[in-house]
Amino acid sequence: MLDLTFDTPTPKTIAGAKYDWELVIGMEVHAQVASKAKLFSGASTKFGAEPNSNVAFVDAAMPGMLPVINEFCVEQAVRTGLGLKAEIHLKSAFDRKNYFYPDLPQGYQISQLYHPIVGEGEVIVDMEPGIARRVRIERIHIEQDAGKSIHDMDPNMSFVDLNRTGVALMEIVSCPDIRGPEEAAAYIAKIRQILRYLGTCDGNMQNGNLRADVNVSICRAGQYEKYMETQDFSHLGTRCEIKNMNSMRFIQQAIDVEARRQIAIVEAGGEVHQETRLYDPDKGETRSMRSKEEAHDYRYFPCPDLLPLEIEQEWVDDIAKTLPELPDEKKARFVGDYGLSEYDASVLTAEVISADFFEKVASTAGDGKLAANWVINELFGRLKKEDHSIEDSPVSPAQLAGIIKLIKSDTISGKIAKDLFEIVYTEGGDPDAIVEARGMKQVTDTGAIEAAVDEIIAANPAQVEKAKANPKLAGWFVGQVMKATGGKANPKAVNQIVAQKLKD
Repeated sequence: MLDLTFDTPTPKTIAGAKYDWELVIGMEVHAQVASKAKLFSGASTKFGAEPNSNVAFVDAAMPGMLPVINEFCVEQAVRTGLGLKAEIHLKSAFDRKNYFYPDLPQGYQISQLYHPIVGEGEVIVDMEPGIARRVRIERIHIEQDAGKSIHDMDPNMSFVDLNRTGVALMEIVSCPDIRGPEEAAAYIAKIRQILRYLGTCDGNMQNGNLRADVNVSICRAGQYEKYMETQDFSHLGTRCEIKNMNSMRFIQQAIDVEARRQIAIVEAGGEVHQETRLYDPDKGETRSMRSKEEAHDYRYFPCPDLLPLEIEQEWVDDIAKTLPELPDEKKARFVGDYGLSEYDASVLTAEVISADFFEKVASTAGDGKLAANWVINELFGRLKKEDHSIEDSPVSPAQLAGIIKLIKSDTISGKIAKDLFEIVYTEGGDPDAIVEARGMKQVTDTGAIEAAVDEIIAANPAQVEKAKANPKLAGWFVGQVMKATGGKANPKAVNQIVAQKLKD
């Protein structure tokens, strides 16, 4: 395990006209379950299909149609709970949450209020190398998504697409443990990373497959500590919810904007009203969407169409056995097994596909540190420059490992290796064969290197005298020799021979 220090959250403080204020943030993350079928029907969940083409009778609320729960969606929720070190409830139940939206055909959402499938857990949020924060998870429940209203296709009418209706969601509800915009973004990033490792949600925020409702409130110094002691929410300010955020950058902006709005209201003698708001990134403001409803406003009651959900501990244990190595454990292993810095291990484990790529390179090349350097600096740097992902890499793990092995065997120098990488990246091919065919092997014959050094020294007597007076200038001769040999001379041998010649 990594040697982590769990830092006491340092709240983001915003200065008002009269007082300094602290932020308190809780988040409800809505993660679309990675499943080919919906929660209560066999309709497809494929994104981008023709409008209203992925709709079963039950999704459209046709009379007499009854929901049938998708076992795989339940399994994905259990897997997520286990990945977040949460309590799995062997008995849970579904409720009807009643409200009207044009894109909610039933007039209610089937959700879980009183008896969620997953209870308390935690997320370890990395703030900087060696420093982490622990954010408590209150619950995870599964529910069906609503459809989508489209308002920009006609100036006089709105359209409804029900393809998303009934898609399974996991709502991951945190405690109000987050104390600033940066921490909120780091929390979302960590949730997304864990879900992608688990394979329970693809985390695609652009498509709305991962989105968050952000609850923001303000309080004076010392009030949060009283809340933590008593768990009495009266010590915290009135919270407002910012709905449907699907960008980490906008989440940070919205939190800051909303906190400043609340501070201005309170310091002017007003009162913050609990409500749901939307963030407008173009105007840099939040605006009221509706008054924040309480549970009784939704008239929750047990769903009469679904029996309570009962699962067996043995089934949960079987799911636990199939969990992959999660990000924190993988990062710790990379530090321990490959001798990487925590920063490099964090970069490599950010995505499971990147971690797998690195491990293939390291195991084949036999040098974890050198593999990490080439994967992070050369490959990731080039992919980022060209706006490509690791899935699109034109260089395979075997090819990159081949380049590294040529460096380790002194067949090529670091400079030649970069030229070779460019050839492999743009043209492909086997590194060994390219080096052989293009005469890229570095010169290791000390006799040939010595001859080149002698020639440079003989041609530059004035520079020799300066270098003897100031040994730091020996690098000039090294550069000239490397230039004369087309960069193929072994740099270590060149340095040794130049140093010896200048002493004579």
